[in-house]
This record gives sequence, structure tokens and C-alpha cells, in this order.
Amino acid sequence: MNYLIAVVSDRIKAEQAYTALEKGGIPLNQIAILGKGYKTADEFGLIDPNKKAKERAIMMAYWLVPFGFAGGYVFNLITGLDTFDWAGEPGNHIVGGIAGAIGGAMGSVFVGGGVGLSVGSGDALPYRNRLNQGKYLVVVQGSGNIKNKATEILQKCNPENLQGYIQT
Repeated sequence: MNYLIAVVSDRIKAEQAYTALEKGGIPLNQIAILGKGYKTADEFGLIDPNKKAKERAIMMAYWLVPFGFAGGYVFNLITGLDTFDWAGEPGNHIVGGIAGAIGGAMGSVFVGGGVGLSVGSGDALPYRNRLNQGKYLVVVQGSGNIKNKATEILQKCNPENLQGYIQT
């Protein structure tokens, strides 16, 4: 599916672009306006980077916390550290495992969450930011022919930004 996204500064320009596309023969079911009073980014399907980062952190925690526990336990077992006298020999190994599990949880938050936040959003974050600034997005989805036709029409409307995407 091909997408064409135009960023316009206000509601009037978004409606003018929508009307121009309608008059140009673009099917209405392939045009959407995003912004205040219209569809939201979530309703349209723009990915929320915070949500995606949280999902990646949780997914990584499923692996890193148990491996961290095992690593901490084995490390304490091999080195023979006696950090907590009151815990005894098996207790020290368990405390080492808990420390390893905490390290695994921290790794999942910092790596899974941080990387997910920085690279997981693609172009969705800039578009979400523009919607938060009060701007509007006019989105046309369809075949390459429809996208090319819509590009010609939308260029006449002088959008702030006009960008096409091909979803694979």
C-alpha cells in the first residue's frame, strides 16, 4: 500500500486539500484528515513510540531477568563470595542471583526501552509532534497511480511537507 502524507498548518487548508482531492477524482475512502476534530494518530494507526518501547522492554525482560538470575547465581557459586554472612552458603548464591536478575531488568529497561524509543518510531514521532502542535495531516492511501495523482493535486495546495511512503 502506498501512502502520501501532507502536513498543513490549519483546519481550513486541510479541508481545502481534501476538497481538491475529492474534485480530482480521488476516492473518499482513501483520504483521511488527522488532527483536532478529525481522526487521531492512534485511530489512524501511527505507532506510539512510548508504547512500542514499553513492549520491547517487557519482551526483553522475559529473557534477561531469568538469565541474569542464573548468571548471578553461577557467578557467586564460582567465585565463592561470602557477601552476607547471615545468609549462609545457599543464601549468598540466591542473593547473587537476585542481583543478576535486577541487572537483567535494568538492561531490558535501558536497552529495550531506550532503543525502542529512539529507533522504533520511524516517521510516526515527527507526525505525532506536528499533530500536537495543532497542525493537520492529509493522508491519501492507495496504488501508485492514485498517489501520483494526489501528489500533483496536493502540491498546488502548498503543504508544509509532502512525503510518500511505500508499505512493504
